[in-house]
Amino acid sequence: MRQSDIPHVRLHHQRLTSPRFTDPVEVVRWLGAVQAQEYAPAKWALGQRMRRGTDAGVERAFAEGSILRTHVLRPTWHFVAPEDIRWMLELTGPRIKTAIASYARGASLDENAFKRSRRLLKRALDGGQQLTRAALRQIFQRERLPTTGIRFVLMLMRAELDGLICSGPRAGKDFTYALLDDRAPRSPALRRDQALAELARRYFTSRGPATLHDFVWWSGLTTADARTAIEMAAGDLAREVIDDTACWLASSRKAVPRSAGAAHLLPVYDEYMVAYKNRAAALDPRYSKRGASVILGPTIVLNGRVIGTWKALRSEHETLVTLSPFAPLTGLVRRAVEDAARRYGTFLGQPVRVATSRGR
Repeated sequence: MRQSDIPHVRLHHQRLTSPRFTDPVEVVRWLGAVQAQEYAPAKWALGQRMRRGTDAGVERAFAEGSILRTHVLRPTWHFVAPEDIRWMLELTGPRIKTAIASYARGASLDENAFKRSRRLLKRALDGGQQLTRAALRQIFQRERLPTTGIRFVLMLMRAELDGLICSGPRAGKDFTYALLDDRAPRSPALRRDQALAELARRYFTSRGPATLHDFVWWSGLTTADARTAIEMAAGDLAREVIDDTACWLASSRKAVPRSAGAAHLLPVYDEYMVAYKNRAAALDPRYSKRGASVILGPTIVLNGRVIGTWKALRSEHETLVTLSPFAPLTGLVRRAVEDAARRYGTFLGQPVRVATSRGR
């Protein structure tokens, strides 16, 4: 495999050029976890990996609890499947707790404060209750547990990492929290070695080819644990040396077709970008300096490489998609990018009007 093959293979394994899923939870299970602190863009990340994904369909899956949202892997929100949430929390939660410990000390939060906040949350959400952050804040304040600064956020995050709470269905535009036991039925536990192997298997199967350092970045594991995870999943993975760098991917070596002219409008923090520490494969050499500065934002991607940025403005009757390509779009390339914008409109259930920023 050559360096130039990496974008095409990753697009295929991430199911961007080979969408075969029909349900949001299938996408989340395949990817293992999907970064989701920006909720609306994260829904589009799932939608474009489905054959006929819609915003309403992803929202329905979230409301029903077939996909959940919590802090896992790294100190940020991810979509995860209910059957995966506990073993992922057990595996990666301790590292995140260590990462946020200094913030907790700075906010005068000790273990007694966390225990008290967990008791309040358990009592408030018991019996299937689903409450907004504002409602929970009021309960904390009524019980004289200070919520100033980042204290409240850290108490909620710690309760997520402890496996007490996770996302509930939205109340209008507001997010709610619910008890994890109410949203995710208990499933057979994985031993730590099994969890390590499963995380490596999910990552490299859905995102390969990728390196050890890519996996460390995405998973939040130590380098030693990441190496162990790869060794334990070795039976399902293939090792490939690309430009003197060891990479791993799914052991199935079926030829991956090159999708010439494949364009995507990727959302902010899409897994195609954020899942790798080294993102050079996604940079078009012609625009590498410009692309590097925007690669985690909403990007226009052609054949797996960033060629510009985009933004969307929704109104009641339509969505305006404004393209900001690094160079003028012409001919088949423009048509492919506009087709990608129309797919976004289909996902939203709205007509899309495409514009190009001035000077492009």
